[in-house]
Amino acid sequence: MNVLVTDPIADAGLDRLREAGHEVQTAYDVDGGEELREAIADANALIVRSGTEVTREIFEAAEELVIVGRAGIGVDNIDIDAATDHGVIVANAPEGNVRAAAEHTVAMTFAVARSIPQAHGRLKDGEWAKGEYLGSEVNNKTLAIIGLGRVGQEVAKRLDSLGMDLVVYDPYISEERAERLGAELTDDLHNALAQADFATIHTPLLPETEGMVAEDELAQLEDGYLINCARGGIVDEDALAAAVADGTLAGAALDSFAVEPLPEDSPLLDVDDVVLTPHLGASTEAAQENVATDTADAVIAAFNDEPVLNALNAPSVDETAFPRIEPYIDLAETAGKVAAQLLDERIDTVEVTYEGDIAAEEVELVTASALKGVFEPLEWKVNAVNAPQLAEDRGIEVVESKTRQTEDFQSLVRVTVSDGDVELSVEGTLFAGEDPRIVRIDGYRVDAVPYGNMLVARNYDEPGVIGLIGTVLGDHGVNIAGMFNAREVHGGEALTVYNLDQDVPDAAIEELLADDRIIEVTEITLDEANVRET
Repeated sequence: MNVLVTDPIADAGLDRLREAGHEVQTAYDVDGGEELREAIADANALIVRSGTEVTREIFEAAEELVIVGRAGIGVDNIDIDAATDHGVIVANAPEGNVRAAAEHTVAMTFAVARSIPQAHGRLKDGEWAKGEYLGSEVNNKTLAIIGLGRVGQEVAKRLDSLGMDLVVYDPYISEERAERLGAELTDDLHNALAQADFATIHTPLLPETEGMVAEDELAQLEDGYLINCARGGIVDEDALAAAVADGTLAGAALDSFAVEPLPEDSPLLDVDDVVLTPHLGASTEAAQENVATDTADAVIAAFNDEPVLNALNAPSVDETAFPRIEPYIDLAETAGKVAAQLLDERIDTVEVTYEGDIAAEEVELVTASALKGVFEPLEWKVNAVNAPQLAEDRGIEVVESKTRQTEDFQSLVRVTVSDGDVELSVEGTLFAGEDPRIVRIDGYRVDAVPYGNMLVARNYDEPGVIGLIGTVLGDHGVNIAGMFNAREVHGGEALTVYNLDQDVPDAAIEELLADDRIIEVTEITLDEANVRET
C-alpha cells in the first residue's frame, strides 16, 4: 500500500509503516491545491498534522484512499463528512500527546501567574525588575476547566494536587465523573467563569465552540487568568487582548490561535500581560513519537481490515473484544448481500437481529458490515465507513435488535430487508467456532456454505425438479459443489440452495424458468466467486 505523509512526523512512525511492508512517500512541501490532488491520486493512506487541509476536493481526487491519519488530536482541518461520503476512515491519535499538552497547560498557568516570560525578558535586557512583578499563587484558588476530555482530566489531576479547587463546565460528562476528579460540575459557562480565579480551555474546535469565550464570558472571569492550550478560534482574540489591556483580566496565556502562524498585527502581541507560545503543547520528543506510532498503527489496521482504534467516522471496537466478533463481520455482510439480491426490490428497511452469545457484544461494526452487504449488490460504492450514512441519506430505516435467547444455535445473526410490502430474512451462524453457514433463507431451514456463486431456486415440491435443475446446469457446463434443500410442507413450495463452481449462463436461467414447476431462480455472487477449490 502507498502512504503519503504531508506533515512531518517522527521517524518511528515512518519506520513502522515500512517494516509492515508499505511504501511511504513524504511530501512536506506540497501545497494544498492541485499539487496535493495530484500527489494523493494513487495513495491508499494520507497522514497529516494540522498543516494540511484535507477538503472534499482532496477526497474526490483520491479514489484509492482508505484512511486519513491525523498525528495528533484536532481534526478541524479534515472534512470528516466528505471522508464518510467517500468511505474513508478518519482516525486521530488522542492519547500520544495528552500528557505533553497537560504539562504545557500547567507550565503556562504558572508562567502567566508569576510573569515568568516578562521578567526573564527584562533580565536578559539588563534590567533587575524585582519590585515590578507581584505574582499570584495557585494554592487555594479556583480553576474553571472548560472541557473535561483527556487533556482536561490530566490538568485537573495535576492542579488539584497543587491545592486548587476545581469547577468544570462540560455538557457531555456526568456529575459522577466530575466528582471522581474532585470537581464541581456546572451546566452554565458563565457560572463556571464567575467562580474562577483561573480558567483553562480544553474543548475541540466545533461550530458550537467557535468563539465560545468572547467579551461577555471574559467579563465573568474578572481579575482572573485565561489559559488556552487547546484550539485556536475558541477564544475571541481581539476581545481577550482588550480585556487584559484594560485590566478586566489579570493576564492570559495562549498556545493556539485562530490563524497560525500568529499574524504580526495581532493585538495579543501588544499586551504585556499575555504569554504566547507557538503551538508547543505537543512538542515533546515522547509525544511526537507516540502520535506517530499510534497513527501508523491505525493505518496498518485499516489496511488489514482490522478495527481502527480512535476512528472518528467508522464503527470501532475494543481490541480485546474484536476476536469475539470478527467471524461475524463477514457472516453479516454475506447475509446482507444474499438478502438484498433475493429481494431484488427497492429496500426501505434493514433490520439486523442478534441472538444468543453475540447479543452480549458491541456489534456496531457487525451491523455496518451487514449494511455494506445489503448495499453492494445495488452498485453503490460502499464500505463499513459510509454504509450507515448511505442508509440515512437514502431514507432507509436501520433497526438493530438483540436478545440473549435463541432456539437452535449458540449465536445467530439475522438480516431482514423490506420494500414496505415484502420482507425477506437471511440467517447465519458459525459452526465449530469460525465455520460460517447460512441456516435459514426466508424461513426455510438450509445449511449452505456462503461462498462463490450460489443459485437459490424456489419451486413446487414435485418429483424430478431437483434432477431437472442439476441436468440443466450440467448441460451448460456448471458444476454443483453443494446442494441444500428445504420445504414447508409436502407438495408445497420448496427452496434449494446450490453452491456452484461457475457463473450460471443466462440461457440456463431461461431454460429453468420455462418449466412451470420453477417459481423463481436467483443467482447470487459472493466475494469468493471462482476461487474455491472443490
